[in-house]
Amino acid sequence: MAIVKMKKLRVMAMADSRDALLRELLRLGCVEISEPAGKLSDPAWSALLRRDASTLAQTKNEQGEAAAALEALKRYGGTKDGLFIQRRPVGQEEFLGRAVLEKGRDVSRQINARLQDVSRLQGEEGRLLSRRAGLEPWVPLDMPLECGGTEHAAFRLGVLPGAADPAAIRNELGDAAVELYEISADKQQRCCLLIAHRAEEEKALEILRPHGFSVTAFQGVTGTAAQNVQALDASLAENRTRRQEAEAAIAALAPMRDCLRLYADRLAAEAAEAANAERLLTDGTIVFFEGWAPAENMGGVQALLDGRGCAWEASDPTEDDIPEVPVQLKNNWFTKPLNMVTEMYSLPAYNNVDPNPLMAPFFILFYGIMMADMGYGILMFLAGAIVSRKYRPKGTMGHMMGLMQLCGVSTFIMGAITGGFFGDFLTQAVKLTTGGDFALPALFTPLNDTLMILVGAMALGLVQIVTGMAVSFIRKLKAGQVLDAVFEEVTWWIVFIGIGLMAAGITNLVLYAGLALIVIGPLATGQGFGRIMGIFGSLYNHVTGYFGDILSYARLMALMLAGSVIAQVFNTLGAIPGNILIFLVISLAGNALNFALNLLGCYVHDLRLQCLEYFGKFYEDGGKPFRPLAMETKYVDITK
Repeated sequence: MAIVKMKKLRVMAMADSRDALLRELLRLGCVEISEPAGKLSDPAWSALLRRDASTLAQTKNEQGEAAAALEALKRYGGTKDGLFIQRRPVGQEEFLGRAVLEKGRDVSRQINARLQDVSRLQGEEGRLLSRRAGLEPWVPLDMPLECGGTEHAAFRLGVLPGAADPAAIRNELGDAAVELYEISADKQQRCCLLIAHRAEEEKALEILRPHGFSVTAFQGVTGTAAQNVQALDASLAENRTRRQEAEAAIAALAPMRDCLRLYADRLAAEAAEAANAERLLTDGTIVFFEGWAPAENMGGVQALLDGRGCAWEASDPTEDDIPEVPVQLKNNWFTKPLNMVTEMYSLPAYNNVDPNPLMAPFFILFYGIMMADMGYGILMFLAGAIVSRKYRPKGTMGHMMGLMQLCGVSTFIMGAITGGFFGDFLTQAVKLTTGGDFALPALFTPLNDTLMILVGAMALGLVQIVTGMAVSFIRKLKAGQVLDAVFEEVTWWIVFIGIGLMAAGITNLVLYAGLALIVIGPLATGQGFGRIMGIFGSLYNHVTGYFGDILSYARLMALMLAGSVIAQVFNTLGAIPGNILIFLVISLAGNALNFALNLLGCYVHDLRLQCLEYFGKFYEDGGKPFRPLAMETKYVDITK
């Protein structure tokens, strides 16, 4: 497939038709409005036009409230999303209708009001518990806490460190008219009551201070500690009842989750519309914007703009525009799942090539070679098919499920070729149950044909590298870089062919011709002394580069061998007791672990081969993703 051709738009419309125009562009979903920063920095533009206003801040606030409401339903209403969200179809007119906003906003506000009650009651409960914790150590004291003493005696509540020795302190107090009573104690502190004659109070406090004694006062508290704790317990019980009522009110709105989800998706569309409104330039009478649209969608764009009475033009991007042109990849069912790899790495530049069709056959084949097991392939295909059919995931997750199915087919085929079904599961199972020998037919096996698999892996690597070089060769020819194409790609093709012919004992002349071109290349394209150095630089860089890259494909053999051996080890361990049930438990557990490790490991190593060894030969990244004003949803599928 290819990179979608883009048209640059320049549009002018009446300001009073702005909202209607943006809503129609949202429905159309194929126009990206560019940021006007460059225009506003130009005095000629900034003197005439300014950014348009929008309701983006308000919409973002409503989005936050909707997200909080959904989280509250998950927490208090028992609603769970699961690993995948079950999308439901919604008509476009229903999605964009006023009823969705009004009903969703009402539900969101109800839930958030109850959430505020819950939050307030939780804070109040914390304060009550803190007060209760402060009073709890004084419960044994049968004396009103506000009592400060009598005419001649002072009562002081205080705290000593837990390590303090009350007996030793009493000895220090001596014959003074003072008494120290311990009310309660734990490892951290000792709560005490100091009764002293008012004439002796200061002296007693001076003696106690070095021991860490600190006076405690309960401001505004009357009655005994036990009475206050009892009152706090009653307040806590009432608080918890009210909080449970607020939580129950939230839980009662759980059936409205679908309505709230639809509202959240609608707000996302409103936010996108408002964000794009801020990219428009206006003087109060007209609005102006620049943007991009796929050339294949220009029929619909033209009908919309003409129908709205807009003044507009569309043009092909110039060379200066290339860095700013957004990139959209056009793929079929086979290459589309590879978007997750391309987007993870980086989109191609607009004037580059779409790497997905060039990468898909290699990525899927290499994954199957590394995994190489019929049982694992069946699991991958079924998992991807079930999730795709039931949940219809979009974006990266949708691509992942599609890629898992394709790689599952490849894994199954390579497993059939190598005779692997959960390793040697069937061989061990048949031996345990019947005592006979059984083995699946295989063209070759990882354990017995390791060297052949290694050679084949590097041969496949050479094919992929040569393919990348061919793409680079064609691009250079189109750009008029004929000498670069000849001396960078053709020279090394001749070297590769020459090495093959020499290894086969046919002739050495082709290799000598390739080596001659290696010398001629820098002499023809370099300047001055750089020509001589270019020979050595080219030879060193290409030899270490190409042959190092080819050797890197040995990981195909290594992972195939590792996965096969690990599976067989677990099957063997399970078969040692001689009991079929024990065998099934150990074998399935071991294969599950092996499957999980290889599922990720094969992806990472396959990704490395594509992004480093392959893309390095022809790929130019740096493309900006095409992000049109469109209805991007998380919870629903919009149907027209």
